[in-house]
Amino acid sequence: MGSIDLNSDLGENVADRIVSDDASMLRIVTSANISCGFHAGSPEGIRETLTRAARGGVTIGAHPSYRDYANFGRIPVDIDSATLQAHVEYQLGALIGLASAAGTTVSYVKPHGALYNAIAHDERQAKDVVAAVRAIDPSLVLLGLAGGIALDVARQAGLAVAAEAFADRAYAPTGQLLARTQPDAVLHDPREVADRMVRLVTEGVIRAVDGSDIRVDAQSICVHGDSPGSVAMAAETKRSLQGAGVTIAPFV
Repeated sequence: MGSIDLNSDLGENVADRIVSDDASMLRIVTSANISCGFHAGSPEGIRETLTRAARGGVTIGAHPSYRDYANFGRIPVDIDSATLQAHVEYQLGALIGLASAAGTTVSYVKPHGALYNAIAHDERQAKDVVAAVRAIDPSLVLLGLAGGIALDVARQAGLAVAAEAFADRAYAPTGQLLARTQPDAVLHDPREVADRMVRLVTEGVIRAVDGSDIRVDAQSICVHGDSPGSVAMAAETKRSLQGAGVTIAPFV
């Protein structure tokens, strides 16, 4: 039946803003997208998550964002290319340094939130992010939205890429994620989420909000760490996929 990676966005906690159960999620996922500090997290918390991931054999990815801590990096930002590239380079350098201190390495890059959504359709910002990755370490894999323009830009620049689908997000008929401002954009029922992901892996489709099936070719599935019930959704998704004969393994 093949294999699929299961990932989650982690390292985003601070004392007054706890959004995820990193320890529990790291016992489930095969890859962890770890905050680089611009949208969430603290150096000490990020380092702790890196250490836990290393001990658990979880593959580590950098999760850079717009510099927007107040809005958790989920609001679009008007930013020029030089600034965006420098901001991404800075974040990658910081996480790579902390990972080295924790005895591990960074294998891939998955932008966060509004930046992730922007580079799925904005070629200019996609090129800025790709340029930053190439400048820091061209061996890093870019993980992005299946069907998004960023993957094409990265391929053309010589980067390895992987496509991602979302377990806990609703899809528009276009293949884009439904905006979080829309009703029912974020899914919460573990059984529903798991069934959708089994269908994705076994049939290559996801049901969109209008009832249509959209083709999605993905090598990794994300369950957001900050979604309510995220651990239960990730655990049920993993159990269901394995029950369907799917191997859960890192994409890198």
